Amino acid sequence: MELTSEEVLQLLMKWRTRVSAAAWTVVCDVHAAEDIFQNVALKAMTKDLRFESEAALLSWAFVVARREGVDWLRRRQRETLGLDDELLGLLDQEWRSAPSHPSSVKIEALRGCLAAAPESARELLKLRYFDGHSCEEVAGRMGIGLNAVYKRVSRLHVDLKRCVEAKLAETEGAA
Repeated sequence: MELTSEEVLQLLMKWRTRVSAAAWTVVCDVHAAEDIFQNVALKAMTKDLRFESEAALLSWAFVVARREGVDWLRRRQRETLGLDDELLGLLDQEWRSAPSHPSSVKIEALRGCLAAAPESARELLKLRYFDGHSCEEVAGRMGIGLNAVYKRVSRLHVDLKRCVEAKLAETEGAA
C-alpha cells in the first residue's frame, strides 16, 4: 500500500534526527544539515514520488540527504572534513540495524531522563527544540556563548542517549 502525503511527512519528522545526521556526516555543519533535511522533506512532498513503505522512504531520504550534502560542499568549494562513502555506508547499516523499541517505550524513557536532567539543561533543550530557536538565539537568551550552546547540546544528546538506553535495558531486563 502506498504511503499518503501525510504519512510521508509524519515518517520524515519521526526520522528527522537520523536523516539530518546523514547530511551532517557529509557537511559537518549543523545548520546546513538542517537545511538539507528541509530540502529532502520538500522534495518528498512536492515531487511526484511514491513510496510503498517506510523502509523505501527512509532509504530514499538517506541517499538524497547525502547527495544534497555533496552538492552543498561543491557549491561552497571549500575543504571540509567529511566521511568517505565506505564509512557512510557503515553508519547507514548501523542505524538500520539498531534495535527498535516501540515508540511509546522510548518516549517514556526519554521523559524520565528529561525529568531527571538539571533545570538549565531542560531550558536549553526547550528553547532549541520545542520553541524552535536557533543556537545563536538560545545563546543570547541564556546569556552564554554560541560554542557553549553547541557543547552543552552535544553533551546533553550523549547523556540523554545513555540514559534512554539504560532505561530501555532495564525495561528489557524486567520483561
